[in-house]
Amino acid sequence: MNKLHTLLLLSLGATAFAQTADPELIAAAEAVESKVIDWRHDIHEHPELSNREFETAAKITKHLKSLGIEVQTEVAKTGVVGILKGDHPGKVVALRADMDALPVTERNDLPFKSEVTTTFLGSETGVMHACGHDTHVAILMGTAEVLAQNKDKIHGTVKFIFQPAEEGAPPGEEGGAALMIKEGVLKSPDVDAIFGLHINSATPVGTIAYKPGGTMAAVERFVVNIKGKQTHGSQPWGGVDPIYIASKIVDGFQSIISRESNLLVEPAVITVGKITSGVRFNIIPESAELIGTVRTLDPDMRELIIKRMTEMSEGLAKAYGGSATIEFQSNTAITYNDLELTAQMLPTLQEVAGEDHVKLVKATTGGEDFSYFQEEVPGFFFFLGGMTPGNTEAYPHHTPDFQIDDDGMLLGVKTMSQLVVDYLNAQ
Repeated sequence: MNKLHTLLLLSLGATAFAQTADPELIAAAEAVESKVIDWRHDIHEHPELSNREFETAAKITKHLKSLGIEVQTEVAKTGVVGILKGDHPGKVVALRADMDALPVTERNDLPFKSEVTTTFLGSETGVMHACGHDTHVAILMGTAEVLAQNKDKIHGTVKFIFQPAEEGAPPGEEGGAALMIKEGVLKSPDVDAIFGLHINSATPVGTIAYKPGGTMAAVERFVVNIKGKQTHGSQPWGGVDPIYIASKIVDGFQSIISRESNLLVEPAVITVGKITSGVRFNIIPESAELIGTVRTLDPDMRELIIKRMTEMSEGLAKAYGGSATIEFQSNTAITYNDLELTAQMLPTLQEVAGEDHVKLVKATTGGEDFSYFQEEVPGFFFFLGGMTPGNTEAYPHHTPDFQIDDDGMLLGVKTMSQLVVDYLNAQ
């Protein structure tokens, strides 16, 4: 039986036992909506970069403690973990929200616009929640309040994971989901399943999008160092041109995608984003450097592409008289939605949002370090609509004009709260 048939059977079975959205949870979520919006505005106005989320962590900690939730701080530097024990015994489910902002200067004209500036990698820049992490934190804070008020419905334990550095730790530092896992965030008590969401500026408010299996890409950063032989620009035969070799390697990498990768399985991308070489117009330099990214959604394709990139960079450099080395740094794994867990929880999404507002979508080549949690325990990651209905221009994530409609967050609180109750009750 293939994975698709398995998923269909599991989905049919889960639908047969689907619960109706709990009206008390819905009412509690609606009651906390104004707080969630206020928290989001405050966090948006005071953004903090990766591993520097000190004020954000303090706000989260204060709120969780006010709810009587056990709190752990300074997890993976600035992370916060809340533990809520239900009134009944059972399994452990985790909910995750990422906290960090980006080195982006905001252009929006909002009453809660970020005016924060900083020096990032030697350059002056603004700081902005240009990916919606401010909404993720506010939604999880609201979910914690809803569930703390409804412990009698919880058969088990809930871990609220507020994660720093999803966008990547600063150079020379560890951070993000990988460091949280290293420090034991999924242990004591041991987590049985984890849920996460990401708000999306191009998905209308009131809509949830999901995909079983590979949902977001594994992300690798690569660096190719090419060695040639320096010579005068008027006498190329006197040296080995690393810039020419670099151009051949860039071209060769694209043939791996277009001629060697089975794109009927999943899409894949190799992008060279930076080429550095030379100091003067009439000197062929000694070296060149290529920096880029690889995005894959299938483990076997990932292995093939990395193998061929290594062979091609070394082989092409040698063919033209030089040498090359390539190094890879993994930024995220494949965000893989466990098939059984996805099928089990799909009816909950449909009950809360309405079946017509839950959309099956294709994978994206963006990356998410939520994937590291999913390598350890079954996980389900979905997308929440944040675009004003009727809007014809949605600004992309990671841009100065990125915007999210506040009305999108209520569905996030409702959904996360109901997922917890339904998952634990089903166990």
